[in-house]
Amino acid sequence: MPDNVLDCLVIGGGPAGLTAAIYLARFRRRFQVVDAGASRAALIPTSHNHAGFPEGIHGRTLLSRMTEQARKYGAHIVHGRVTDLERRADGVFVARVGPDRIAAHTVLLATGVVDREPDLPDVPDAIQRGLVRHCGICDGYEVLGKRVAVIGHGSSGLHEAQFLRTYTADITLLSLGCPLTLSPDERRAAAEAGIAVVEEAVERVVVEGDQVRALAMRDGECRSFDALYSALGSDARSTLVHDLGTRLDDKGCVVTDEHQRSSTEGLFAAGDVVRSLDQISVAMGQAAIAATAIHNRLRGVPSPKEAPDDTLSFSPQNLCTCCSSPDAGRR
Repeated sequence: MPDNVLDCLVIGGGPAGLTAAIYLARFRRRFQVVDAGASRAALIPTSHNHAGFPEGIHGRTLLSRMTEQARKYGAHIVHGRVTDLERRADGVFVARVGPDRIAAHTVLLATGVVDREPDLPDVPDAIQRGLVRHCGICDGYEVLGKRVAVIGHGSSGLHEAQFLRTYTADITLLSLGCPLTLSPDERRAAAEAGIAVVEEAVERVVVEGDQVRALAMRDGECRSFDALYSALGSDARSTLVHDLGTRLDDKGCVVTDEHQRSSTEGLFAAGDVVRSLDQISVAMGQAAIAATAIHNRLRGVPSPKEAPDDTLSFSPQNLCTCCSSPDAGRR
């Protein structure tokens, strides 16, 4: 056990963790980022909706630039995986990373989620080529007028297809391994939107050249698409906090207040591991809030009182003078 307890341990080196690192370093806090190298942002071929990059930016390039920026201010970022996290009676967190243990007064969980991928060979390559996609909000614009398939097992698949209908009229909803489970109203909604529905299960999907092909359907037909959207969902990487008794929602995401505080004292969370809009910009904003709340907690700023409905109201006392000023942001 190290004699010196860190101010904060940041678990995860994606957009949320690295944004927090930049803030904490500039706050001159003693902290460490442990990054397992599993950020799904690294899989983004080109992000076109991240502000400030008119020509788009590759996910790995963005992460590299953020890492460089954090290290410029002295951030300590190491590769490793936290396999266990506990909270001692004195409130100090102890994390196990391989044979080492790291002690910290606060923890920021920025571990993200894992997408449930369709059964395809070399899915990462298909993602890099833009053949397999996960987020219509992120890249629906890139499939304007193209042939698009959506894989899902029910309502979630239909909702994704309906969202993508903004960008193309050629959308097919299909399911791998089991028939679609749509209600009569949902089938009617799909028909009204012009979404083709393949009722029988598709046995497998393959990538051939620059197309995705749905093969071995019962009707013997083979369909080809320019892109395949997976609506199979995702799983939050929140297992580290299960033993802490941290409150999670029905999807396994960490429940936080508007200061990104969890139900476990001293534990904060930001990014996709928190239930919100899974976007880089949102993760960065949450990380900025969390890092500032952590800094203020460590310098003894009183926390806002809980509201009657168990949510926490906004308290300007947790911000610096310029951020709490009525003229903040006008400079």
